This record gives sequence, C-alpha cells and structure tokens, in this order.
Amino acid sequence: MARLRVGVLISGSGTNLQALIDDCARADAASEIVLVLANRADAFGLSRAARADLPHRVIDHRSHGSRAAFEQALSEALEAEGVELVVLAGFMRVLTADFVERWRDRLINIHPSLLPAFKGLDTHARAIAAGVRLAGCTVHFVRAEVDDGPIIVQAAVPVLAEDTAESLAARVLREEHRCLPLAVRLVAEGRVAVAGGRCVVAAPAPAGALVNPAPGTGDP
Repeated sequence: MARLRVGVLISGSGTNLQALIDDCARADAASEIVLVLANRADAFGLSRAARADLPHRVIDHRSHGSRAAFEQALSEALEAEGVELVVLAGFMRVLTADFVERWRDRLINIHPSLLPAFKGLDTHARAIAAGVRLAGCTVHFVRAEVDDGPIIVQAAVPVLAEDTAESLAARVLREEHRCLPLAVRLVAEGRVAVAGGRCVVAAPAPAGALVNPAPGTGDP
C-alpha cells in the first residue's frame, strides 16, 4: 500500500519533526515525509531533515510581499511534491483562512496545551498560574481560528507543585513526541474522520482516568 505523503512545516529546532522522522523510518509506517519547509534559514530542523536525506527548503516569509504570496509559495511547493497531509510541527506563523481552507482536513497542528484551554502562547506559565492539576498537548485539524479545530489526539501530564514553565514544558514535550507521530499514523491508516465538527477516531481508548493528586494522597 502506498504511504501517505507528508509535508512538514517548521520554524525552529524540529524536535517534533525528529519524532516524525523516527516514526516514518519504521518498516510498517503508513506515511513518508516528502518535504520539509522552514520559514527561517536558521531553523535547526533543516539539519535534521538533511541528516535524514529528506527534501527540504527555506521559504522565508520576509522575502514575500504579503502573507498571501508567502502562503502561495508554501502551497505550490507542497503540491509539487504531491503532499497529502501537511503537519505544522513548531511552525510559528499564523496561517490565513484561505490557506487553511485550501488544505482543509489535510492540515494538522500540535499545540502544547489541552485545547480548548490555553490557546495561544505562554501556555505552560498560564497553566501554572491558573492552578490546573493537569496540562498536556493536543494534535488537531487546523481551522481559521488560532488553535481551533477537531481534536485527533491529546495527552495529559500532571502539574507539580514545584513546576516552572520550563519543567512543565519539558514534561509536555515528551508527550508531544508521542502524540504527533500517533496522529499522523492514525490519519495515514484511514482511522480518522471529521464529522459534525469533531474527530471520530477508530482506535482503542485507554481505560480509567489520570487523577492528580492521586487518590489517597494525604490520607492518614
């Protein structure tokens, strides 16, 4: 069976890209990365793509006269490689409604919070300030509103009393590296459908719940 052709958009270090590279290297992988695009020439993820012998390019948003021209260049590059699924893996540009609609239900993003909570930036500091007991990450189909769209995969981690934004971010990032490849795998295997504004996922769901603090904490 032909593998799903994936294009990955990055802006920085590319650790989630690396997780995808590693997952696509499995013999039974249902997807392959056919193009990596960065909007910054200094994005370290480009070096990761080069090491993996993946096609990669820089399309600098600053070298285009408008957002529309920049996004047209992105789409043309993706379409030239026959990309079927676009993955935003630390891509730090807000995309227009036109681009999102062009790639509707073929464009996914990973966000470092349990959406719909804590959309936008500084998610970990905001989670700590809000006093939530669980934080996490979300992989979702992209819609025109920032950090909105049908949710494919989420993972939760405990927020500890001693956490800083940095320590919580590191804990969440480990789950991002699991969730993004899983979401791509589910899409590639045809196990995700969008219906009524939400995702229906044909995959086993874990039993039980993660509770924090754990039951029995502080009991005599």
